Amino acid sequence: MSGTATIVPAPAGDAHPPPDRRRLSLRHRHSHGHSHHRRRARPSTVVGAMVVAFTLAPLVFLLIDAHHAGWQEVHTVLFRARSAMLLSNTGKLVVIVCATTAVVGTATAWCLERLALPARRLLAALVVLPIAFPDFVVGYTWHSTFPWIHGLMGASLVMTLTSYPLVYLPVRAALRRADPEAEGVARSLGLGPWETFWRVTMRQVLSGLAGGCLLVALAVMAEFGAFEILRFQTFTTEVFTEFQFDPAAASALALPLAMMGLLVLAGEAVVTRRTHPTGPTVSRDPVRVKPSTSAGAGVLVAFGGLVGLAVVLPIATLIGWMVRSQRTTLPASTSLAHALASTVGYGAGGALLATVLAVPVAVMAVRRPHTLQRVMERGAYLVQGLPGVVVALSAVFFTTRYAYRLYQSSTLLIVVYALLFLPLALVCVKVSVVQTSESYAEVSRSLGRGPLASFALITVPLIAPGLAAGFCLVFLSSVTELTATLILIPIGHHTLVTQFWAYQGAAAYGAAAPYALVMILVAGIPTLLLNNWFARRATGATGTTGTTLPVLT
Repeated sequence: MSGTATIVPAPAGDAHPPPDRRRLSLRHRHSHGHSHHRRRARPSTVVGAMVVAFTLAPLVFLLIDAHHAGWQEVHTVLFRARSAMLLSNTGKLVVIVCATTAVVGTATAWCLERLALPARRLLAALVVLPIAFPDFVVGYTWHSTFPWIHGLMGASLVMTLTSYPLVYLPVRAALRRADPEAEGVARSLGLGPWETFWRVTMRQVLSGLAGGCLLVALAVMAEFGAFEILRFQTFTTEVFTEFQFDPAAASALALPLAMMGLLVLAGEAVVTRRTHPTGPTVSRDPVRVKPSTSAGAGVLVAFGGLVGLAVVLPIATLIGWMVRSQRTTLPASTSLAHALASTVGYGAGGALLATVLAVPVAVMAVRRPHTLQRVMERGAYLVQGLPGVVVALSAVFFTTRYAYRLYQSSTLLIVVYALLFLPLALVCVKVSVVQTSESYAEVSRSLGRGPLASFALITVPLIAPGLAAGFCLVFLSSVTELTATLILIPIGHHTLVTQFWAYQGAAAYGAAAPYALVMILVAGIPTLLLNNWFARRATGATGTTGTTLPVLT
């Protein structure tokens, strides 16, 4: 009879009858499916765990290096008046720059998303361009033009002009995800523009604002070149200086610097988790309000002033120094073309390695979203809290003791680039993996292709936009990285960064300017591409929750 099971009598002497054959067959297939699923999940989890362990290596080596230096050395360096001054300087600068970039970044994002401004797309491209300007180049242009700009004031100004896009991008993405009808309802209930902004809009963008301020804080703590030029001392400048004379003291000073970064990272994770939007996202453009003539003119003047200070002034200064003089008493150690080729080669190598390493972590986090995998994914972002000088010091410690052949090699510099900026690649790759269905790869496997072939032929083409964006983001960051490059560049090799730093250090501003301009040009192209990529995905990145950088999506 259909739907019934036949009970097979037990043989003589058997105390229990045999199990139902159909149930046994179903149980066997179910168990086999689960074991096959576990086998299929194991490679991505294992490889992802190995990548996460790779990202945590700098912190481990830093602790080992500090242990080798001895507690007495650590205690002497940390508990001195100078360390307290460095902590005060770093803390004050972080607070000031986070506050100013929060205002500027939020205001520019709101104006571009909520106001019907002329040439809105052009303005959107211009306000994001400062990301392509290295902080030390902007500091050099301001200080060489206005020598009286230095110290805390100069450092705050330069870091605000170069870092506000880090707030602008996630806040603009949050505004695109937010429901504009909520603001209309608030105004219909009698709330004025400012009340609506503070009580409705700010709640919708608070998660993105927190993530942007995190990136700004980490950038301020990691910066060295701009502060060295502007004569403002922080933990990073002191670590770099001590490294040249007393590596043990540098390792001791790097500990509180790393801890500050990790604390900021943890604080942002708490804020993001508490303020993450719970309502539905929208994919339509909001209705933009046409401002009055006077208000619109005021907004355009403000945008013009911002672009003038952050973009036009640095470029005009560089061109002015080039026109004035390119003479220098320093020997020409390398040509501009050779420095450009080295820069592109190192940056592309680091970007490619970081993007490849980000793939298994993204797949593990999205396709196997268990507690262990989530914890490991969060661990991959911890390196974002470590300044470049700290990661470079840990690389020097490891290679000089355990892998001396890698010391002062191109391979080591590429690996450190990938290590430093792996979280940036992970953001982009994860967005693409979230938006890609696994069913296509399953169909491919059911047709006889192996897991690796299915991944290469099906999954990789589907996530290709995220791979390209991750490559561009890491490349952009690598070609403008200063401290790790200065510490790890092989002897006899030169990049745009090292040549610019050598010339400006000797006050040969005219000779340094071409290297800075080419550096900005090289970084500007991926910046514009990334701006378009993030804008297209601002409304579709649901499910990219996590700590730190996923807010950029």
